[in-house]
This record gives sequence, structure tokens and C-alpha cells, in this order.
Amino acid sequence: MDKPLKGILVLSLEQAVAAPFCSSRLADAGARVIKVERAEGDFARGYDSVVHGESAYFVWLNRGKESLVLNIKDKEDMALLKRILCRADIFIQNLAPGATARLGLGSEELRDQLPRLITVDISGYGEEGPYADMKAYDLLVQAESGLSSVTGRAEGPGRVGVSACDISCGMYSYMAVLEALIDRDRTGQGGAIKTSLFEGMADWMNVPLLTYDYAGSIPPRVGLNHPSIAPYGSYPTSDGSEILISIQNEREFERFASEVLESPEMPKDDKFHNNEARCSNRDKLDKVIISSFTNMDRLELTKRLRKSQIAFGEINDVASLSRHPALRRVEVDSPTGKVLMAAPPATINGLERHLGPVPAIGEHTEKIREEFSK
Repeated sequence: MDKPLKGILVLSLEQAVAAPFCSSRLADAGARVIKVERAEGDFARGYDSVVHGESAYFVWLNRGKESLVLNIKDKEDMALLKRILCRADIFIQNLAPGATARLGLGSEELRDQLPRLITVDISGYGEEGPYADMKAYDLLVQAESGLSSVTGRAEGPGRVGVSACDISCGMYSYMAVLEALIDRDRTGQGGAIKTSLFEGMADWMNVPLLTYDYAGSIPPRVGLNHPSIAPYGSYPTSDGSEILISIQNEREFERFASEVLESPEMPKDDKFHNNEARCSNRDKLDKVIISSFTNMDRLELTKRLRKSQIAFGEINDVASLSRHPALRRVEVDSPTGKVLMAAPPATINGLERHLGPVPAIGEHTEKIREEFSK
């Protein structure tokens, strides 16, 4: 069965995480993605060497692509790049703001020449304003966007343990490209997409932002607890384990109080009668829950939670994730061997999607040069 983006040609002048995330999802969906690299390769190739000598970031984000090594300052190489662009459907780039315009590859100029082309410009903080020329990497944007201020424990801010700002930007870019492809089918015209790491994370930060703007309060850092829902967090058991529970509505709290805590009178108490009251009296609520949970071991508690249909989770580490029964994996070829990684989350018509191999540096250069020689 053909993939939905078969026949779509993507040229990506990319590095690091955000742009490669976007183009990798296009490749997963069947697009042909030509990745332009320097002679030394995308610097993400050197982030680590944990996957039998290759970078975990690179093998995750560059499956299914063709690697073309070019020196974009070389006249002949630039001519080749422009010949590819003349046939391309999508052009993605995440160079420094203004760099592509100086090379004659600015999105406005390209779309004047190639009106069906969809351009995607990815930056740190947008291409205008006082932050336009700021270098932006994931952790810096986690801090600038306020994400780190709502992450961690009360003692201080923390980093989200994955590249959340890069990934969110790559996801939004991919979604925008799909919209632009649909719109091009309708109008015959491409589109100019601009996304940034900061804007992607600002959207994710809307709940704490609205809380501050409209209530004048800042959500506290509460570790493995939810700042505005209670009980929704981690609690100890008698055997030293920790269990995360989540109560989303009053029906669930009544069932939790009655069947798990064996305290059916709690929902009638003014301190606990709704979510806002429970958040205001979190210390008292936690004291009741901890007193109950520490009289049970993990197995007994989880049985009671399951029977009462209360949402809960165990606090796994990455080793536990690797063995998790819900984890689906997919096998991808790479220059140094096969790689098993987490599968794309969406299945279509119940089918697992085959993903293309990870390219070696410049693996497809000669083939592409020959194909686009005229």
C-alpha cells in the first residue's frame, strides 16, 4: 500500500532537532526527503555515540532520508540545490535568521519564483523583534519560555528531560505542512510557514500563562503533583514504593474516598468537597491519603485502585520503559546495524508503517548529483 505522501519531494537544509523532526515525519508518511549536510555532517551526528557508535538523536530523527553533502557557498553546489528546489514541493530550513535570504533562498524570493513551493522557516524566537538574532537551543528556550519555572520541585526549577521545545516546534511545523499541502490541492498555491521553538512552547504554556494573566497567581512547582488538580500526584506505600493517582472529577473523588480510602464522609467535608477546596487544603488532603496508603503495600493498593477504576500509574525509569508492555517498537536500518526504537504513535488502518533507513553522511550525494545534473 502506498504511503499518503508518496510523490512529494522535500528538500531540507537542516540540523539538530526541530527541522529534522518535521522532515522525518514527512519521510515516515512517504515523502522523499533530501537532507542537505555539511561535509562533516549534521552536528547532531556527534551529540553522542550510544547506538553502536551513532547518535541516538540522529538515528531517531533522520530515518528514511537521503543525505546530500553540499557546500552551499560553492557556486556549483548552490546551482544543484536550486535545481532540486525547482522540482521540490517543500523546502525546510532552520539556519540562523536571515542566512537563507543572504544565499538567495529566502522564502519570499523562492515563492515568487516557485508559487507551488511550500517553505518552512524554523527559528528560535521568530524572524522579527529583539530576539530574532538570539541563538536558541532547547534548554535555553525551556528557561526563556517559563517552562523550567513550572518544572521540578519547590526547591528550584528543572529541565524537562527531553527536548520539549525542539520537539513541539517540529510537531507544529509538520502539522502546518500537512495543512499547506491540503490548501495547495485546493488553490494550486504553496505557502510560507514560519515556526519557532519559543512560540511552540508558549502554546504549551497557555494554562500557566492564563492563570497568571487572569488570576494573578503563578502555578507552584510541586514535583510529581499537579499544581491545580488534587489529588493528582505521587504517594508512598508501606513497602517504599510510590504510586501516582489522578482524580479528574467529583464522581471519581467520591469513589476514591469511599472504596480506596474507606472514608465515605470525605466528599461532604468543606475542606474536600470540590477540587478548588482540595487544592487549598492540599496538606490536609495529603495527610489523609498518605495515612491510608502507607497501611498498604503496592500490590494491595493497585488492586484496590483497579477495582475502584481510579486512574493510577507506577513511577518507572527508562529501564522500566524499555520493558513496558505498552511500548511498541519498530526496526530501522542504519549504517552500523539495525536499531529498535519506539514506533510512531499513530497506526492507520491497524497497520504498522515501515520506516526507511538512517543515511550515512553523503550516502546519496553522487546519485542525487547525477539525477539533478540538468
